[in-house]
Amino acid sequence: MSHTTSSRPLPQEERNTATEEDLPPDGLPEPAPDAAEAASDGGEATADAGESTADAAEATPEQDTVASEGTGPEAATGLEAATAPEAATETEAATDPEPDSAARPAPGWRDRHPIAARTLAWTTTALAAALVLVTLLLPNDPARLTPAEFVRIPVEGIAGAALLLVLPQTVRRVAAVLAGVGLALLAILDVLDIGFIGALGRGFNVVFDWPLLGDGASFLQDSIGPAGALGVETAAVVLVLALLVLTALAVVRLSNLMARHRATAAGTTLALGTAWVLCAALGLQIAGAPVASRSTSDLVQARMDAVSATLKDERDFAKQAATDPYHRTPGSQLLTGLRGKDVIFTFIESYGRSAVQDPLMAPGVDAVLAKGTKRLRAAGYSARSGWLTSATYGGGSWLGHSTFMSGLWIDNQQRYRTVTAGDHLTLTKAFQRTGAWRTVGIMPGVTKGWPEASWYGLDHVYDSRELGYKGPKFSWSTMPDQYSLSAFQRLEHGRPHDKPLMSEIILTSSHNPWAPLPKTLPWNKVGDGSVYNSVEKAGKNPVDVWQQTDRVRTEYGKSIQYSLNSLISYVEKYGNKNTVLVFLGDHQPVAKVSGDHASRDVPVALVAHDPDVLKRISNWHWTPSLNPGHQAPVWRMDTFRDRFLKAYGPHPDSATPPAAR
Repeated sequence: MSHTTSSRPLPQEERNTATEEDLPPDGLPEPAPDAAEAASDGGEATADAGESTADAAEATPEQDTVASEGTGPEAATGLEAATAPEAATETEAATDPEPDSAARPAPGWRDRHPIAARTLAWTTTALAAALVLVTLLLPNDPARLTPAEFVRIPVEGIAGAALLLVLPQTVRRVAAVLAGVGLALLAILDVLDIGFIGALGRGFNVVFDWPLLGDGASFLQDSIGPAGALGVETAAVVLVLALLVLTALAVVRLSNLMARHRATAAGTTLALGTAWVLCAALGLQIAGAPVASRSTSDLVQARMDAVSATLKDERDFAKQAATDPYHRTPGSQLLTGLRGKDVIFTFIESYGRSAVQDPLMAPGVDAVLAKGTKRLRAAGYSARSGWLTSATYGGGSWLGHSTFMSGLWIDNQQRYRTVTAGDHLTLTKAFQRTGAWRTVGIMPGVTKGWPEASWYGLDHVYDSRELGYKGPKFSWSTMPDQYSLSAFQRLEHGRPHDKPLMSEIILTSSHNPWAPLPKTLPWNKVGDGSVYNSVEKAGKNPVDVWQQTDRVRTEYGKSIQYSLNSLISYVEKYGNKNTVLVFLGDHQPVAKVSGDHASRDVPVALVAHDPDVLKRISNWHWTPSLNPGHQAPVWRMDTFRDRFLKAYGPHPDSATPPAAR
């Protein structure tokens, strides 16, 4: 048999039919799978194809017979080989299917599973749309985290879609990425707002609250340990990065989809815009949330206004802090009504109105206050108490401390930095200025250098490293309150002095997370604190406590009872006729304990053995008990300094007039 492949001319009708069937609908031949390779061969391939066709037209009758025997696949293959750009003349080349199979690309998984591919594409697009919608509608207030907030029409999304539709391709992609990153950043700030409102009763300030994230990380490490804190911090970083990337990709995907279906996207955008205008005009709402949403733009505007207000407040507060009616009052005229007294200012961490008046926590705390009033009265002491409105809530104890001592409203970190960098007179520094007291601080919560000590006017500060504690930490609290008071007695109060003491003591056992809790021990058993090892091991796990709100509130109440018992017991055992005690809370506990929209009021009490000390504040109309009750007056915390200095010394008007500074 001949090795030459031949063909005969088709009849005109068959040629026309074959040509029409082989052409695509637009009348142009479809390129072969290896068209790119054929094109690269240039004119030589075209010439070869032409010669092959000519040879086929001149085939002999014998060759026709041979060709007519080739029915089925072999015949078709022969025809393809004869008309291909690189047609071979050998029969093996015409009948071997391997070259064509190798030229075709292998089918991908989308070709093998078209339904799954379409489903995946639709699902990805739906998730991208949902992510963008959530970032646009996410509220920054935990009270508004309801389903109704996420079924509204965001005007920012409509405006963004319209803008992306008119942008050229390259600019559109860049704009989509920037829009996605911007939405992710706004969502992160919203989450920070939610966390700060829950913990501190206020939103996140983008100017000066960033350092507080480090404080939060330190608190987390103290609460759940280094390993747990590292896991939480790592997860937070991963989530932030994922949100930034995924939101950008989501906006890009949606913009590409709109570009491919421009007419449909334009119509949908117009319809949504019309619906938004109608809903806004009619004031339509869903569960109290307006259907026509502009929350994202409102939040952006609010943040810009907050930044502007913060910068202005910084300038105004600097002027306020530089003006002090007691700045030039001579020390000889300050605190003359307390000369010879040992004065102790004590802050009880998170001791707020909720501890005294909340139905769940108040019974136990009120019982301690009532019993404590009787115990102190039996020891010869009397008490008066009232309410102060703290400058902070849920945390930021140093803001409450500095507000109380300085007579200035210090409700943010920038104000704190401003006032501590100046020379505004603090209540404790007024004692130091007189030269009649030795001033000391007991600061178990301070674990490193504390430069603010000089601003407070403390001759010496005993931090956690100087108190000699050898026991375990109780979550955030470095040592139990009873030990702190015992160390104060050993290091300062119980030692002979040529001057009376003015002391500032911070009690930290009632600090969040309120587990595990120490127990009250006989004073002679406290020792170096190692006795607390077994107490700490037998205590509750903070993670278990925080799983239930009622359990957290119960443990918080117990922590306040412990701190109060420790302080009252200390005065009973170590106080004397010259002891004057002022104790108060620095702020309310977090909203999980005090409840949403709780007041910022904290109890304050003054205890003294000398009746003349209490007589000087008779016009304050405080309650004659450790418990202020509902009828006691409520003052802002920043007013206490001037009231106290006036009660126990001359009014500043009677002293040397202050010069403008």
